[in-house]
Amino acid sequence: MKINELLQEKNITKYRLSKISKVPFATISDICTRKTQIGKCTADTLYKLSKALGVTMEALIADSMEHRKSFETFKSNVCHMVKDMGDIDFIIGTLERDEIRNLYLRKWYPECLYMLAMVDYLSRENDIPLCTRYDDMRSAKLREPIYPTSIIAMSAASNSERPKQESFEKAIPEFMRFNIIENEVRNVY
Repeated sequence: MKINELLQEKNITKYRLSKISKVPFATISDICTRKTQIGKCTADTLYKLSKALGVTMEALIADSMEHRKSFETFKSNVCHMVKDMGDIDFIIGTLERDEIRNLYLRKWYPECLYMLAMVDYLSRENDIPLCTRYDDMRSAKLREPIYPTSIIAMSAASNSERPKQESFEKAIPEFMRFNIIENEVRNVY
C-alpha cells in the first residue's frame, strides 16, 4: 500500500506519523514524495512505520516491489486508458498523479517518455497548451528506436527493413521526438 493512501485512510498527517513512529519527519516526507524509496528504508524504519500505521511491513513495501511489465503491455494499457477515459480526463489524471515524473524517478525511461509523448500528442490534438512541468525531459531521446513488436515481426517475416522504414516515416511526431516509433494510439481493442 502507498504510504500517502494509508495516511489519508487513517486521517493522519505526516507530522503526526513522525511523532507516533519516532521516524524523522524529513524521512517520511521523502518517502511520501518518492524522493526516498520505501523499499530501501532500513528494517527499523519500516517496523516503526508499519506499527504506527497498523499494517504489516510487507504491505508497506508491496508497491515498491512492483514488477515492470513489458513495454508493449505498458503501451497497450496506456492506449486503453486513453480510449476509456477520453483525451482530456487522461491528460488531467496523468498530470495530477505526476505519473511522468514518477516513471522518470523509477528510471523507467521508455515508459516515462511514452507517457510524455502521449500527453503532448493529446494536447496538440485538443489544442491544449503543453504542460511545462516536463520541459526538462523533452530534450531526452532513447538511444535506439523502439518499434512496435508487430513491425519487428513483419520485418523479420519478410526479411526486409521496409516495414520498419514505413513505420518510421509515418510515426507520430511527439513519439518520434523520443525515438519511439508509434503510428496508431486510437485503434485499440
